[in-house]
Amino acid sequence: MCGIVGYVGKRSAQEILLAGLQKLEYRGYDSAGISILSGDAIDSVRAVGNLANLVDAVQRRSAAAPAGPDGPVAVATRTGTTGIGHTRWATHGRVNETNAHPHFDTTNRVHVVVNGIVENYLVLKQRLIDEGAQFTSETDAEVIAHLVSHHLETMAEPSLTEAVRAAYAELQGHYAFVAMTLEEPETLVGARKECPLIIGRGDGETFLASAIPAFLVHTRRVQYIENGELVVVTPGDVTFLLPDGTELRREIVEIDWDEETAEKGGFETFMLKEIHEQADAVAETIADRTVRTDGVDLAEEASFDEALLHGVRRIIVVACGTSFHAGLIGRYAIEEWARVPVELEVASEYRYRNPIVGEGDLVIGITQSGETADTLAAMRLARERGATVLAITNVMGSQATRDADGVLYTRAGLEIGVAATKTFICQVAVMYLLGLRLAELRGTLDVATRTRLMTELKRVPHEIDALLSGLDLEAIARQHYQREFFLYLGRHVGLPVAMEGALKLKEISYIPTDAYAAGEMKHGPIALLDESTPVVCIATDSPLLDKVVSNVQEVRARGAHVIAIASEGNIEIGEHAEQVIRIPAMDWMLQPLLAVIPLQLLAYRIARLRGLNVDQPRNLAKTVTVE
Repeated sequence: MCGIVGYVGKRSAQEILLAGLQKLEYRGYDSAGISILSGDAIDSVRAVGNLANLVDAVQRRSAAAPAGPDGPVAVATRTGTTGIGHTRWATHGRVNETNAHPHFDTTNRVHVVVNGIVENYLVLKQRLIDEGAQFTSETDAEVIAHLVSHHLETMAEPSLTEAVRAAYAELQGHYAFVAMTLEEPETLVGARKECPLIIGRGDGETFLASAIPAFLVHTRRVQYIENGELVVVTPGDVTFLLPDGTELRREIVEIDWDEETAEKGGFETFMLKEIHEQADAVAETIADRTVRTDGVDLAEEASFDEALLHGVRRIIVVACGTSFHAGLIGRYAIEEWARVPVELEVASEYRYRNPIVGEGDLVIGITQSGETADTLAAMRLARERGATVLAITNVMGSQATRDADGVLYTRAGLEIGVAATKTFICQVAVMYLLGLRLAELRGTLDVATRTRLMTELKRVPHEIDALLSGLDLEAIARQHYQREFFLYLGRHVGLPVAMEGALKLKEISYIPTDAYAAGEMKHGPIALLDESTPVVCIATDSPLLDKVVSNVQEVRARGAHVIAIASEGNIEIGEHAEQVIRIPAMDWMLQPLLAVIPLQLLAYRIARLRGLNVDQPRNLAKTVTVE
């Protein structure tokens, strides 16, 4: 989720880049940097922490410049009119200044900023080292700078455009990057493969960025870079290319966004924007951890040591709210794949239970913010009693990361809407990764099964995009938005999906909603059903689908209205449900990553039809730091 900004024009690039990064800081806030080309030098400034630290570093650099007749001589960061900037969300390499972007080659002639993952960087890095390249960071991104430089050096007629094209042909993964070189002071070359990149067109100046807010204050004229395309940017022109060098035409679009709309990426609310960011968020979460075709690599920076997983005899998950539901899905997966017993605990209850926990137990605290008071207290209690504690969180440097023996980050990026969406789906993805790695270490899944599951998991971001582009829940929402009660039902891995869907509806629409294990319905909740009750059933493919269908028939017999979430190709459920929302078919254990999305959107549309503020629902806060 890193943020990129680039500028070529006539104005000083420094303030433009810093202001652009401020608008993109939600995409990454563990470090930031800028590189500006001026004369025969590229001046680079990088800093750890939020953007304010980079601003301070730039100011100190200017203040330390040697004096001239009119005061301090402006260094390149003040005078250069071509530059690139970056705000980082760490994937490869620890959080330090050396690993901050921009990255550069051995001779400091090529600088790059990168968003995403280079999956084959180890192979490329070794080849480049053998050819004399000197790497200075632990990141995968640095390999792009050296690769572009290599191609510049080996070309009969060096060209940044051709060097980037050649580098692009060798790179594997999902990424967007922008490169600049000393030899072409008014040129930036960008490439996009799945990660976002967009052009802003000004008067004698051009902008490149991960998102429109980075340059909206300067221009509303944009050009869209499609996936798998390269772009050559100069102050007065932009050339779009396919990887084979074929030139393309792209129209300039005038957008009418105000600044608030721009912050929301053109969506009407932050929640809707974040729902649509889920494909990118999952891709960031799983990318470098799924490079191996037959297994999972959970090691990252200095935050996770796989030795924590050895000798685990029991896993206890402590969490609250949405994070609890993610943990529940993880329990099904870990027990199914790794055959390790898993217990789920509501953190606010666990901390007061005098629980039996100690050596040999792995306690996993799941907290989006890393600051949830009840979850932190439960983690500390477990650690005091000798258990190993693992945190799953979205925020680097949060309290959970300091209280745990190891950390797995979800990499969802900043989530502003109070009702969790993309952070939930990333928590589930991390639990799947953990389950697969445990299965690999314990030998409970064969290589063929692990490979199939990994392939399916890597397909999820694409399927999320496809699902979001085709979902239209307006008619269903209009039919039911005035109802006074909803019931959600699911079985096995479908139960936590139902619980999360019900929570979303309660949180943002204020409609009383209950979620139940479908097999338990006849033990009480069936008394609530009548002809006015909408019942949302999770009926995706699973070994228990026949039993879910039987529960649906019980619901219909009481006159209730059934809305079913079903896998593509499932014909039978359509015979029993009034309305069927279909999701792409994939391994049944992974389907929660897709099944929850229609439930998020259904809750969203119902709340909007009721005229409610979905980003700031009443009585709720994004981070619960008190009991």
